[in-house]
Amino acid sequence: MNRPLSYDECNCFALRQAARHITQLYERHLGPIGLTAAQFTILAKLARTPRLPILELAESMVMERTTLVRAMKPLQRDDLVVAEPAEHDSRTFLFSLTKKGEKTVDKAAIAWRAAQEEFEKKFGHGRAKALRAELFSITG
Repeated sequence: MNRPLSYDECNCFALRQAARHITQLYERHLGPIGLTAAQFTILAKLARTPRLPILELAESMVMERTTLVRAMKPLQRDDLVVAEPAEHDSRTFLFSLTKKGEKTVDKAAIAWRAAQEEFEKKFGHGRAKALRAELFSITG
């Protein structure tokens, strides 16, 4: 008979638990701006690369398209993101930040830096950098 695996042997559980813990830290800082950590990453991506089609944005975020579409709805509702049809294909929408979205990203970037500093202070700058490299290598 196989013994059940314990949580400390499960890579998925360890990663998800750590992700929830770190997400809570970042959302504590981003909450006063009115954003979740996921919303901030979407806005930050659009700030760096405007006019992205949803499929390209989803791929870059390693998200399912339908999940991203649901995540975009409150950002559009709150006038942070706008979708406009592509010139070559009216069925393809390109997403960009609005002026309000740009201002929100600027404010949120300050909160994000504070969260980043808090994490690196607790975890160590070198360890955090190495951890990011390892994690990006999984999805890269």
